[in-house]
Amino acid sequence: MNKKTRFYQSINFKIALVFALLLMITLEIVGVIFVRQLEQQNLSQFKSQIQLGTYVDNEISEQLGKSNVTSANKQIQQIVSDVNNTNITEIRVIDNKGTVRASSDLNEQSIVGQKTTDQAIKNVIYNSRSYQQVNYDQGNNNRYYISIIPLISTSGNTNTVVGALYVRANLESVYSNVNKITLIFFVAASFAIVVGLLLAIIISRAITRPIEEMKKQTMRIARGDYSGHVHVYGKDELGQLASAVNNLSVRVEEAQESTESEQRRLDSVLAHMTDGVIATDRRGRITIVNDMALDFLSADAEHTAGKSILDVLDIRTTYTLRELLENQDDIVLDFSTKTQDLILHASFALIQRESGFISGLVCVLHDVTEQQKIDQDRKQFVSNVSHELRTPLTSLKSYIEALTDGAWKDPKVAPQFLKVTQDETDRMIRMINDLLSLSRMDSGTAKLDLELINLNELFNHVLDRFDMILKTDDNPDKNYIIKREFTRRDLWVEVDTDKFQQVLDNLMNNAIKYSPDGGTITCRLLETHNHVILSVSDQGLGIPKKDLTHVFDRFYRVDKARSRAQGGTGLGLAISKEIISMHGGRIWVDSKEGKGSIFYISLPYEPLDEEDQWE
Repeated sequence: MNKKTRFYQSINFKIALVFALLLMITLEIVGVIFVRQLEQQNLSQFKSQIQLGTYVDNEISEQLGKSNVTSANKQIQQIVSDVNNTNITEIRVIDNKGTVRASSDLNEQSIVGQKTTDQAIKNVIYNSRSYQQVNYDQGNNNRYYISIIPLISTSGNTNTVVGALYVRANLESVYSNVNKITLIFFVAASFAIVVGLLLAIIISRAITRPIEEMKKQTMRIARGDYSGHVHVYGKDELGQLASAVNNLSVRVEEAQESTESEQRRLDSVLAHMTDGVIATDRRGRITIVNDMALDFLSADAEHTAGKSILDVLDIRTTYTLRELLENQDDIVLDFSTKTQDLILHASFALIQRESGFISGLVCVLHDVTEQQKIDQDRKQFVSNVSHELRTPLTSLKSYIEALTDGAWKDPKVAPQFLKVTQDETDRMIRMINDLLSLSRMDSGTAKLDLELINLNELFNHVLDRFDMILKTDDNPDKNYIIKREFTRRDLWVEVDTDKFQQVLDNLMNNAIKYSPDGGTITCRLLETHNHVILSVSDQGLGIPKKDLTHVFDRFYRVDKARSRAQGGTGLGLAISKEIISMHGGRIWVDSKEGKGSIFYISLPYEPLDEEDQWE
């Protein structure tokens, strides 16, 4: 755009060239007509000058009619010799028999008395018609005018051709004058062309100066510089065009500012959207993609731009671009990996002009991973609750039907059946209470009654209680030992005592429940990195590796038969996780199948100085 234009490519040169060509063509046409007219006029004048008088023709005709040839030839020779005309080169007289009777050219006297060989002379004598022609002599490079006229003798009422008069004249004087005048005209025309070319350049510069300024202004506008203005030299068409360019500059600047403002607003909206946005052209090639869409697709803008949306969304095998354009159905895309779950809801819309022409496609990607997970959890929850309630209700129904059928009369069977129905009823009540607790935690209505306690003493209190329970157990085949490994420093932590005891009770119950052969249950309490770590480890059945990530899910049981047999609801660890999360802590498990499990609890902890401890 900024490349400098050579002079011969400029409009100045083109205007001057066109003017010069028009002038030159005009002068050439005028010159051709002028020279042609000049040549014809000089030739006509020359012909009139070399024309012999009528008396000469009559005298020669009279001499040709005499019978004395010798005397007549002398007279004829005398007549042609007396003709004084410098333009005439030769005068030749031929009788009607074709014999040359006289010649004014002294060098051509040898042909006198001989038959002429000139066919033109014979035709004139035979046809009685004049003959005129311009010949070019290649020997001396001269042009000659030849005139042959018949000589007619009138005797009585009869006209008889007695011969022909041959006149040859040199035309070099005529063409010399024509060439001189032509040269003068050519020099004058050349001078006129040069002067006209200079005037054309000057005039074209005056015309193109506003055009050049308008070109520079439009180039500045193209670069985004709207500060300049074109000078208006007059009120003619160029002046009106300059005013229009100035107005255009203002309008373009306003439009550019509006466009940039809209673009910034659009970029801001796209950048801060929680949904991904992808725009394509009518061939499905991506033109716009925001950061959220790039995060969803794990891609970068450089490699995504220009690629087909079918390839980027990995739907080429199931959809075509025509299907997306004709049916803008919503699509659920699963980009989940082993390490991350990602489910996107893709909505499509057409980009159409007012004429209805489809110029592209817009795709909005919404992350529905959490929603899908909630829906799945809700379905799973309903299924689990239904299953968990159906089992005790089926058992209750069976025992109640048995009692109704007469088992209540049997003093041995009736108490056992009633005991089972009571146990199943208690189990359902515990399950419903656990579900209500989880529901309150999920809805945020559950509140913590925090108090600063000595965690060492609380943990010891819980373990002392389980020691008492294990000592009163009547089963001699199981031998449980609770081992304590506590830090010597008192750890003061703000917790809800009742809820935290519920968590510890659940962990201890599980350690005992899933150690059917007895063993050592090791309980640890230590401080590390502004956290308090509690752990409960057993030497029981352990948890398979595939189940470790699910043990804190609701209604999840590693050993479903043993858990139900011992009255478990499958909600204990889920409630424990929610309680620890409410305290700002974390709970996790480490286990090896057949070697036992270790459950860890981490709580935030800030050491207290002596004054705080005294208070």
